Amino acid sequence: MFAPRDPDEYLLDTERRVVRIRRHWTVLAWDTFEAVALLAICVMVSYLLPPSLYIVQNVLWYAALLVVLYYAYKVMEWWVERLVVTDKRFVLTSGVFTTKVAMMPISKVTDLTYERTAWGRMLGYGTVVVESAGQIQALNRIEFLPKPEDFYDTISELVFGDKQKQSERFSMIKAQRLARGKKMVG
Repeated sequence: MFAPRDPDEYLLDTERRVVRIRRHWTVLAWDTFEAVALLAICVMVSYLLPPSLYIVQNVLWYAALLVVLYYAYKVMEWWVERLVVTDKRFVLTSGVFTTKVAMMPISKVTDLTYERTAWGRMLGYGTVVVESAGQIQALNRIEFLPKPEDFYDTISELVFGDKQKQSERFSMIKAQRLARGKKMVG
């Protein structure tokens, strides 16, 4: 009841899911650094204070608790955020308490740009910039994507590839899954 909806629940019966991913874990790197640094400061200051200042120590420990709770919220936020790409649209769901669903039709995509920094190459993430006909869409810059080459290739094939081959491939995949007794999603 209180859990965020699964992104697949926002898909239509006529859509087929092509990609479903969560952003790369490195999106949490700065938040992790901040939390560890603030906790270390709280512990060090608490250790250096004389025992007579127990009220200040209590305040420091409550501050440390707030840091831990804030970091846990950021991790939950990362965990529930999902990017789903179907044969018809991009759907980005996010939000722990309030769900936000951003969507962009695949038909609006006019250009794809793929960026990868040195850190991205080392840690396995990248950025894809999705451009549409003269407009800035809700999903124009998708950062911290894991395996960005695969994502870029898949989206390029989906947007600019041969539609007849895609439908034949989808029909074959659907038949293979049905033959194995697996339920089709999307």
